[in-house]
Amino acid sequence: MNDMTTIEDAIAARVANPDWWRGAVIYQVYPRSYQDSTGDGVGDLAGITRRLDHIASLGVDALWISPFFKSPMKDFGYDVSDYREVDPMFGSLADFDALIARAHELGLKVLIDLVLSHTSDLHPWFRESRSDRTNPRADWYVWADPKPTGAPPNNWLSIFGGSAWQWDGGRMQYYLHNFLTSQPDLNFHCTEVQNELLRVAEFWLQRGVDGFRLDTINFYVHDAELRDNPALDPALRNDQTAPAVNPYNWQEHLYDKSRPENLAFLRRLRAVMKPYGAAAVGEVGDAQLGLEILGQYTAGDDLMNMCYAFELLAKDMPTAPYIAEVMHRVERVAADGWACWAFSNHDVPRHISRWNLSEEAARTYVVLMMCLRGSACLYQGEELGLTEAEIAFEDLRDPYGIEFWPEFKGRDGCRTPMVWDAGVHGGFSHGNEARPWLPVPADHLPKAVAEQEGDEGAMLAHYRRAVALRKAHTVLATGAQAIEAQGDLLVIRRKGEAGREVLALFNLGEGAARPAVEAGWAPLSEAAALGAVAPQDGNLALGPWGFALLGR
Repeated sequence: MNDMTTIEDAIAARVANPDWWRGAVIYQVYPRSYQDSTGDGVGDLAGITRRLDHIASLGVDALWISPFFKSPMKDFGYDVSDYREVDPMFGSLADFDALIARAHELGLKVLIDLVLSHTSDLHPWFRESRSDRTNPRADWYVWADPKPTGAPPNNWLSIFGGSAWQWDGGRMQYYLHNFLTSQPDLNFHCTEVQNELLRVAEFWLQRGVDGFRLDTINFYVHDAELRDNPALDPALRNDQTAPAVNPYNWQEHLYDKSRPENLAFLRRLRAVMKPYGAAAVGEVGDAQLGLEILGQYTAGDDLMNMCYAFELLAKDMPTAPYIAEVMHRVERVAADGWACWAFSNHDVPRHISRWNLSEEAARTYVVLMMCLRGSACLYQGEELGLTEAEIAFEDLRDPYGIEFWPEFKGRDGCRTPMVWDAGVHGGFSHGNEARPWLPVPADHLPKAVAEQEGDEGAMLAHYRRAVALRKAHTVLATGAQAIEAQGDLLVIRRKGEAGREVLALFNLGEGAARPAVEAGWAPLSEAAALGAVAPQDGNLALGPWGFALLGR
């Protein structure tokens, strides 16, 4: 284990600055695809440690590491078979301790991805639970008798397709799975389940983690009465949570998730975290009520620190009116809470491809993110301007994509290996070592870190400058926000407690915008290097995707 003095020092620093997470920039690492240190074609913890200098060079505050726990990998780590062990393909607990120690040396905090709503069907808990109806863990999972016809107990659907219920011939009952059939849902109505999961959280807090990203946080608790979900008005259907081809989108998910009983467990979890000064960001998977749930889960100081919904992970490019509408809604439903924004992650196509952005537009959007109230998540490779990879069906690994191919191609296109140089396998694996678990796209190689390093005009340098902008002006991280759209022009005003103000204007369209600027505003010192436009005689001429950054 890490040296306890170092861990204790880190805890003391977090406790002394309990709002360290507010306005933070977090870099997501998908461990399978970051750096292979052993030559087996799969990224690992030692590989992440090797590349921590790159992450630190971006100026971010923390990294979020997707699951690395022991797992049969049917959902690539989101099906956990042992919460307290590192899967051998990723290394060992000693490798994790070394990662934590090095990250802290570099001033980086580490959030790990906890998947608490479900486990693998190979987890010892589930193996015991399914053995009969009287064992000590018989009620640790969600079991239900069939209807008299033998049909599942209700109409709940799985995000990964089909019924959310799987028949088990041993118990002669169905068990609930909101995702793969091999991912049975834990029963949060069982107090001992909650107690054990809280012990899991404390195990990692004692190892030095700075907090958690909580997968599918609104799926923890189900309706104890197992009531049917009602049909959803077709006009309200959208594909923010599941692809459009999935009938999951046809239900109003009142009873299978987002239950009010969830709040009690979240308060228990926050109580465990507080003595460690730890923070949590929850993933809210709800296409209709995501922001409302975000507000519920982050209200006050006894629930989660921050949550993110899917509004800026949506399929369509966010326009100025849309962003203003989202932020106004956050003001209404989460006035006492805190949002965390992302454009890309391991579950959605990379945003440059998803929104069909030009390089100029991509540069504008990252500066925009750094000016929005809330914390921010960047996804590995985003800083290089990587596009979504085209993966042939025979190379697919994602069960989600295999199920719904070809209408939905799954998540492999955003999970291809990070490119470090233009050599074999992009520097992810070297020489004649094993082929990477997913192919490295040829068109990613010219965008590799080594190819961009030292080029002040490259996307990598632009991302570093964008993050530095937020770090240089604390008002952008924590200040109050007023926002409005004037056609394609998005106007953001941020104001800090000391009266410091920043005015950021973004033209999110292909036409020109000529907003007037009142006296007293001057360009921020970092503006020119980011490509911002300076006002002339109180007027701005913003071309397509142009922006201005002013302060007073």
